[in-house]
Amino acid sequence: MGPWGGTAVKGRQIVMLSWRDTANPEGGGAEMYLEQVAHGLRGRGDRVTVFTAAYPGAAPDETVDGIRFVRRGGKLSVYLWGMWLLLTGRLGRPDVVVDVQNGLPFFSRLVTRRPVVVLVHHVHREQWPVVYPGLKGRVGWWLESSVAPRLYRHCQYIAVSRATRDELVGLGVSGSRIAVVHNGAERLPDVAPTKSGQPSICVVGRLVPHKRVELAVDAVNALRAEFPELTLTIVGDGWWADELKAYADQHSEPGAVTFLGHVGESVKESVYECSWVMAVPSLKEGWGLVITEAAGRRTPSIAFRSAGGTTESIMDGVSGLLVADPAEFTRRLGDVLRDEVLRKELAEGAWWHAAGHTWEQSQMNFAAVLDSAGAGRVIAASD
Repeated sequence: MGPWGGTAVKGRQIVMLSWRDTANPEGGGAEMYLEQVAHGLRGRGDRVTVFTAAYPGAAPDETVDGIRFVRRGGKLSVYLWGMWLLLTGRLGRPDVVVDVQNGLPFFSRLVTRRPVVVLVHHVHREQWPVVYPGLKGRVGWWLESSVAPRLYRHCQYIAVSRATRDELVGLGVSGSRIAVVHNGAERLPDVAPTKSGQPSICVVGRLVPHKRVELAVDAVNALRAEFPELTLTIVGDGWWADELKAYADQHSEPGAVTFLGHVGESVKESVYECSWVMAVPSLKEGWGLVITEAAGRRTPSIAFRSAGGTTESIMDGVSGLLVADPAEFTRRLGDVLRDEVLRKELAEGAWWHAAGHTWEQSQMNFAAVLDSAGAGRVIAASD
């Protein structure tokens, strides 16, 4: 039995349409989530194909850990390629299609009669005008907010947080068709991490405008008057990287900010482990997987309450802190750096909060939703 009472059906063929995979230099938490649930499906006997955009150095077709990856197209043409390959059977004959709506869906309902499950990390109302000012942004928001809800009006949705579910309801998606399946985290041993000897802050994620990494640079610049050896380590890559580096060069002292770029998991984990606190200045997060990852290393996070999913990935005052504006963001970062007792309390709270979210649970719940959709049912529940 699945967690919502449905009978588990193994051996299905699942096709997942996503704009990126985790090896893509611009991949992030959304891609990690998808591949984690894909591994869970594969582990129970399903045949899984993940379709994504191509990128330099990536094979157009390969199988990794039993999961088939097909890569075609670029930033926008990936959607046309996905529709074409699904229509022509090049991705197989799926029992269920998972359409990852990362701003834009793959419009899979136009080319398949098979059950479609729409996976949404967050609604992009705030991001469209930031990333695509003018007409492009308005068209993108119209497709996401008006066209997609109508096209997928009979489909099952999965949201990664209650905040995202509520936003989808605001766009006209029936709440009775939205299941909430949170992000998970790796199980880590209960050991004390080795923190840096001097105050340190990290930012981890894609380097794009709506992540607002500049706010972390500004905060460090302001706090170095009190903490002259304070450093900021930025992990991740993206098309906004050069602008961010130029901003850091202009607004921070030499050696205060370090950009590591796209790194492997071991390097990322070492950054989490040695950092005193993680800054999450993002405009919007469906959940914020990096928050849970850092928490597993006893590194609390400070994020904006208005980002949405952060209100669930962070227990305010217990596993991290939520703030209202940039001034409070800087002030609360200073509080954590200054107050060792507060820092240790938040670190412990972060670890325990992360321990309550496992990939095994996420995988089981995701599979249950697909089983229900494959049987022609829709469900609405949270994990």
